[in-house]
Amino acid sequence: MSMGPMGMRPGIILLREGTDTSQGKAQLISNINACQAVADAVRTTLGPRGMDKLVADGRRVTISNDGATIMRLLEVEHPAAKTLVDISMSQDAEVGDGTTSVVLLAVEILKQMKPFVEEGVHPQIIIRNIRSAAAIAVQKVLDLAVFFDISTPEGEEMLLKTASTALNSKLIASHQDLFAPMIVDAVKSLSADEDGLDDLRGMIGIKKIPGGDVRSSFLVKGVAFKKTFSYAGFEQMTKHFDNPKILLLNVELELKNEKENAEVRIEDPSEYQSIVDAEWQVIYDKLDSCVNCGANIVLSKLPIGDLATQYFADRGLFCAGRVEEADMKRVAKATGATIQTSTSGIFDGVLGNCAKFEEKQVGDERFNLFTGCPNSLTSTMVLRGGSEQFIAESERSIHDALMVVKRSLKSRSVVAGGGAVELEVAKHLREHALGIEGKGQLIVNAFAKALEIVPRQLCDNAGFDSNDILSALRRKHTQDADGKWYGVDIEKGDIIDTFEAGIWEPSDNKSFSLASAAEAAGVILSIDETVINPRSQDPGAAGMMGPGPGNGGPGLSNTMAGAMDQANAQKGGSRSGNLGNGVSYMKGRGGG
Repeated sequence: MSMGPMGMRPGIILLREGTDTSQGKAQLISNINACQAVADAVRTTLGPRGMDKLVADGRRVTISNDGATIMRLLEVEHPAAKTLVDISMSQDAEVGDGTTSVVLLAVEILKQMKPFVEEGVHPQIIIRNIRSAAAIAVQKVLDLAVFFDISTPEGEEMLLKTASTALNSKLIASHQDLFAPMIVDAVKSLSADEDGLDDLRGMIGIKKIPGGDVRSSFLVKGVAFKKTFSYAGFEQMTKHFDNPKILLLNVELELKNEKENAEVRIEDPSEYQSIVDAEWQVIYDKLDSCVNCGANIVLSKLPIGDLATQYFADRGLFCAGRVEEADMKRVAKATGATIQTSTSGIFDGVLGNCAKFEEKQVGDERFNLFTGCPNSLTSTMVLRGGSEQFIAESERSIHDALMVVKRSLKSRSVVAGGGAVELEVAKHLREHALGIEGKGQLIVNAFAKALEIVPRQLCDNAGFDSNDILSALRRKHTQDADGKWYGVDIEKGDIIDTFEAGIWEPSDNKSFSLASAAEAAGVILSIDETVINPRSQDPGAAGMMGPGPGNGGPGLSNTMAGAMDQANAQKGGSRSGNLGNGVSYMKGRGGG
């Protein structure tokens, strides 16, 4: 191979100039540090004594202690730390609760593995042992789980306790006696159908009405939605029906002018009236079809105009246009109606029915309520509160509790909360580690220590001495045969049997958290190089890199720009943004 001048090989450029590359042990530790910084933002929100975070993005203000909400609003830019956002959102979608716990667990695992990385242990050895420890931990949670039958009074109480535990750390914790039964009733109605629980968001509507007392919130066993935009004649309609027939349309019942480019040629001016009459006849034929089918209530996703509104009011019908698609779907499922895309050929089979329809005033809003529906799967929760931020946080809290009860109904098993499960699993892992030879023993022990972050953070957030309480818990779990359910007593700053105290969580919550946290830690530990390409649309991106490729000196673009800046600065001319040697821009008027 031929050599270049002075015996040096020519540089080989593989990446675009300006590309940032980092690799090796330093890169791995940098990723772990970035994840720790992200976790610190949500650390204090854990548990019943967790604090709230106020996040302002310039347009709106959000007050929340929901881990997934905060992680989403933070808009994390670090590529590796975004993994934490992903597992938090995944936990929220699958289980609903435990979004803060899963982030803290993942970061604590990384923190405990950091010394091994610094000492030169290969990341693949660490990852392999983390995965084996996570599998043992998940199996231990399943072994600890207590199964129940939801058809018994004890099963009903179990669901109420899981809903209350989910609400304990929320803004509406003091009103859990009101919301927990509402949540259980709403979710239990879905369990009557095999696929009902899978479509929880579509079947249970949550409506927010600012103003009033939070205790004024109520549950509608059926469908409720806010009164839509209405035309003249609306007040003359019948607002109350018993056993009505309901017609659902995706049809516009409004008199429309012809399109701008429509052209109609007539030979006699008198024929123009027949064209106008034909337009009116089209809309009247549609309205007659709706009335003749026997419907008492007509709902449409598209507008229902003033002519149609008055026409229906004169004949004793109720109508509403521009109904939201989600509400239409709920009405269709609850009443058994089928949404029609045409008014021709309507028969009884496509009409729905319910026991009672009424329009009710709730605060400053009017609501249309459909109750006593033949299909009792759907329900609607109407939330009240003093401010929009409070109601928005209440909705997030209700969603988490709904998901927890849904998961409890699916798994039909619970475990104790308050850090009890984490400590029992940690004890089991320490015992298992004694049978492992080599580095794996240390890594599994470190994984077990990482699980203690949950009870430790619960203590710290409540203002208690975490070292004293954790020492007492370790002794209780190790020496007492009945100590497996002992966790942190938030009220007294001591330890307590959390299962007896009714602090219960779905077993799926814990097993999913452990599996997700271990998976996220494994992903971050497996990254040994980060390549960040400059934005192609940024004209200055290519010139941002310092030393040029191959020879350690400045790149050509930087050298040229520096020379031009130096010459221009001496002449008092313009500058490109790069300073020449010994030249600085003046601050103040006219300066940079």
